[in-house]
Amino acid sequence: MKMPKINQRRNKFNARKTIVDGIVFHSAAEANRYKVLKLLERAKEIFNLTLQTPFIFKLNGERIFTYHADFTYNSNVGYCIEDVKGMRTPIYRLKKKLIESQHGIKITEAK
Repeated sequence: MKMPKINQRRNKFNARKTIVDGIVFHSAAEANRYKVLKLLERAKEIFNLTLQTPFIFKLNGERIFTYHADFTYNSNVGYCIEDVKGMRTPIYRLKKKLIESQHGIKITEAK
C-alpha cells in the first residue's frame, strides 16, 4: 500500500527546500550560494555574513512592506546585499526598485 504524501506542497517555481548547517533555505540555489559565501568568509574575503536581513519600506511614515534580503555582508568593496533569484516576478522587481530607492542601496541578484 502506497503511503499518501502529507503536507507536501509543490513550489510554484519548482524550488526545493534545502538544509545546510541546520538552516532551511527556500531553494537549492540559495543553499549553494550560502556555501560559497561561507567559503569566502573563511578565506576572510567577506565578513559579517547575515541571512534574511529585513529592509522596511515606509510611505508617509507607514510601513508598507518588508523586504528580506537573502544575504548581506561586508567586503573590500563595501556593504553587499544579495538575493538569489531563479524567477524575477513583477512584484519582486517593483519591491527591489522601491527598496533600493528608499534605502540608497543596490541589490545584487545571484542565480
